[in-house]
Amino acid sequence: MVVTAEAALSLHRFGVGAGVDELKQVSGDARGMLKAQLARPDAALITQPSLPSSSTAARLLVRAQIAKRTAAMAGAATAPPRPLARMDLNDALASSDPGAIRRSVYEAEVTARLRHGATTQVSFVERLVLFWTNHFAVSVDKGAVHVLAGAMEREAIRPHVLGKFADLLKAAERHPAMLLFLDNQQSIGPNSRVGSRTGRGLNENLAREILELHTLGVDGGYTQTDVTNLARILTGWGWTPPKSDRDDAGQTAFFAERHEPGPITVLGRTYAAEGAAQADAVLDDLARHPATARHLARKLAAHFVGNDPQAAQFVRDDPPAAAVARIEAAFRQSDGDLRAVAAAIVDCPQAWDPTPRKIKTPYEFVLSVARLEPRILDDEQTLMRAFVALGQRPMAPPSPKGFEDEQAAWLAPHSFKERVDWASMVADRFPPSSDPAALADDLFGPLLSSQTKLEVAHAASGPQALTLLLMSPEFQRR
Repeated sequence: MVVTAEAALSLHRFGVGAGVDELKQVSGDARGMLKAQLARPDAALITQPSLPSSSTAARLLVRAQIAKRTAAMAGAATAPPRPLARMDLNDALASSDPGAIRRSVYEAEVTARLRHGATTQVSFVERLVLFWTNHFAVSVDKGAVHVLAGAMEREAIRPHVLGKFADLLKAAERHPAMLLFLDNQQSIGPNSRVGSRTGRGLNENLAREILELHTLGVDGGYTQTDVTNLARILTGWGWTPPKSDRDDAGQTAFFAERHEPGPITVLGRTYAAEGAAQADAVLDDLARHPATARHLARKLAAHFVGNDPQAAQFVRDDPPAAAVARIEAAFRQSDGDLRAVAAAIVDCPQAWDPTPRKIKTPYEFVLSVARLEPRILDDEQTLMRAFVALGQRPMAPPSPKGFEDEQAAWLAPHSFKERVDWASMVADRFPPSSDPAALADDLFGPLLSSQTKLEVAHAASGPQALTLLLMSPEFQRR
């Protein structure tokens, strides 16, 4: 099989890794193949009926917590939780063990996401999903977000990943996982009915991250007054407590009695007092702001293109100005159409430079191995321990900024030792069914260096050769 450089780049850099069969299907027009994927937005969806919706997961978790507290107050003896390995998702959801529900929902979400990524034929779209999920980051380490983070990706990110950025922005900011993660349900308009009665006030977390991370960027020209006023506009947005018997329990809701009344000015524009519609109006304007286009274009270029090949070596990623300008222009001219933006990334000549620049995150590394050997996903417990050892628990970013997308964050020597150990374990458990040297040629074609080719070809055994391939610069970078 003859693999062209563009065919390999289309799957390793734009996608999430390549299986040999997939490379065979890439025609001579690799760029056209990527753009064709953008016509299949439904392929981003994970339709697995066993995964609970965010509201269902929240209700079941709270029900179990209440049952556990009630039993403890009554002095009743509770049976020890069954080992997780013996409790499938349905059993866990039906149990009164909050810990089992948290663990089972989380592991089911991670596994479903990995299986989808390992088998999808539109891996460019999957990479876009991972990018936007990290852009609108929430962490399972905060309270009920543990059972909501995976659902947020399925409910808010995947349906809008190739739609309008304004729709993606509103879906992400209003999802219960985001509202809980950034404490907006605790934010009360000081002059609202609830604020006047209780003396409670604003929480600015969500407003600050919308401006700093999700739209304008830290240098986007906003002030502290804009943060405070946006927080006022966002008051009232929360969720119906999942312990409630209401039909909308666990779902996003707008509570007018918590909303700050009156017109409010953000970035020089005054928004009338229209309740829930006030937030819609300001988010729509933020989505179309020139600073948002610049911020997102630079972030996308850094992710897909990496460092400017003409620039000196340095720590922070600095993408080529021409790539940033092309993506920004597509964003503005299309009114934030993310399909047009993705097509503009494909059209960036700098993105097709064959020099690998971006090192894979641990999640990307595991996923790209899974596209070669899906059987690694069968042992969920070993996989979860591997993510901890590799330094990137899925859906658990260290801050609202998400996981780092900079080179330096994943270059620590100890993290590479963990990668070697894991790659060696995979190679021992799943010995290559074909010649690793031929596999390397099939995966990378002309992108494969003579040094990697020599090392793989002269390995002492098949598993050692596979380990060397998985740890090669070509496989570790994209």
